[in-house]
Amino acid sequence: MEILFLVVLGLVQGLTEFLPVSSSGHLVLLSNIFGIEDSLFVSIVLHMATLLSILVVLRKDVWKIVTRPFGKQSISIAIATIPTGIIALLIMPIIENSFNGKLLPFFFLASAGLLLLGQYFSNKKQQHEITFKDALIIGIAQGFATFPGLSRSGTTISAGLISGSNREEVAKFSFLMSIPIILLSMALEIYKIIVLGEVISINWIGLILAFFTAFIVGVVSIKAMIKLTQKAGFKGFCLYLILIAIISIFVI
Repeated sequence: MEILFLVVLGLVQGLTEFLPVSSSGHLVLLSNIFGIEDSLFVSIVLHMATLLSILVVLRKDVWKIVTRPFGKQSISIAIATIPTGIIALLIMPIIENSFNGKLLPFFFLASAGLLLLGQYFSNKKQQHEITFKDALIIGIAQGFATFPGLSRSGTTISAGLISGSNREEVAKFSFLMSIPIILLSMALEIYKIIVLGEVISINWIGLILAFFTAFIVGVVSIKAMIKLTQKAGFKGFCLYLILIAIISIFVI
């Protein structure tokens, strides 16, 4: 892959992994536009970058989870992760087929609709701390957000807002609960490389630049998303998702 394309991938990954616009959907779209097949190895490296972004920005929360494995937050993340894993495994064949991009317009529009619903219910309901029931609901939502075009952060945050969870808390929880999912997806991608025997032929300078781009942009995106969730200002993202859905109709 060329250096410029790798840096663009890093930029897109850092932005869209945490903003509610679907990182996988954008990567599928970019692959179709540039006519370049996605590399599992590049995907692993970029996932590592965005994981590092979470660990840096939410280091206090992460440390609390590590030092209090049986605390409320740790248990809530476990409760959310279990249904996510079960649902993802059950619908894995459907998910893999969806990466041809044919359903991208539909899922981009679905993401926009979920954001609007989350904003509407957030303004109507009295906010409360995330309960175990809320964690379960958010985890189920995350399980279905594995389709490209259906934003993971947008879906989980919207599910939390619809259930009445505190805006800032649900944003942080969405990012924290992504840690085990990112680790699991990285493990799956590493397994695929071993099984498929993918030959790693990459521009290492471009990959390093892509890593740091994804990391730095990811840090900024997480902080921005937490602030935006506090205000529940998702209308701009909804308009963007509608626009990108229209574009994907003509590109795929």
